[in-house]
Amino acid sequence: MHQRVIEHFKKVDPVLYSVLDKIDSLKPLTKSNNYFSDLCETIINQQLSEKVGTVIFNRFKKLFPKGKITAEKLLKLKDEEIRKIGTSGNKAKFIKELAKKIHAKEVNLERLEQLENEEVVAELTKLKGIGQWTAEMFLMFSLGREDVFSYGDLGLRRAMQKLYKLPKEPKKAEAEEISIKWFPYRTYAARILWRSLEV
Repeated sequence: MHQRVIEHFKKVDPVLYSVLDKIDSLKPLTKSNNYFSDLCETIINQQLSEKVGTVIFNRFKKLFPKGKITAEKLLKLKDEEIRKIGTSGNKAKFIKELAKKIHAKEVNLERLEQLENEEVVAELTKLKGIGQWTAEMFLMFSLGREDVFSYGDLGLRRAMQKLYKLPKEPKKAEAEEISIKWFPYRTYAARILWRSLEV
């Protein structure tokens, strides 16, 4: 993680900063080189634990030559092949639908790089199977945006409750109030919070 980010948290939030001593160093955010693969992974991982999601996505990768996931190759797979790896029929349908739109050039994922965060969310949530959370994960981990926070994420709310000794999980307004001080590095704050649940 960049020193400027660490210094920012040290200055604005001693509670969050104190977690940095207890976790491994976080790598700086980078842009992905396969947005389609990322969206497939996020859709497959919806409502699954990280461990289970990783197992299923690794099986998914093995369906592609050399593990290179593309829309064209996905369209050649039968729905049954995708379901056999342990993902649901609905999720198989969603990623197939996304592949069709990309293949037909109805969707251009590269174009999202030029849009503001809110515009990216608006574009992605037009697609079946992609909601607010999936779009936010895409902003964080595919586009490498530094100031994104997913207020609907259960893990983040639990981490905030634990770290800030709140009587219950914070609702959106309370979470926003806590997180505003992290601007413009809320993505890094989210990553610290997720890691705090492991220590």
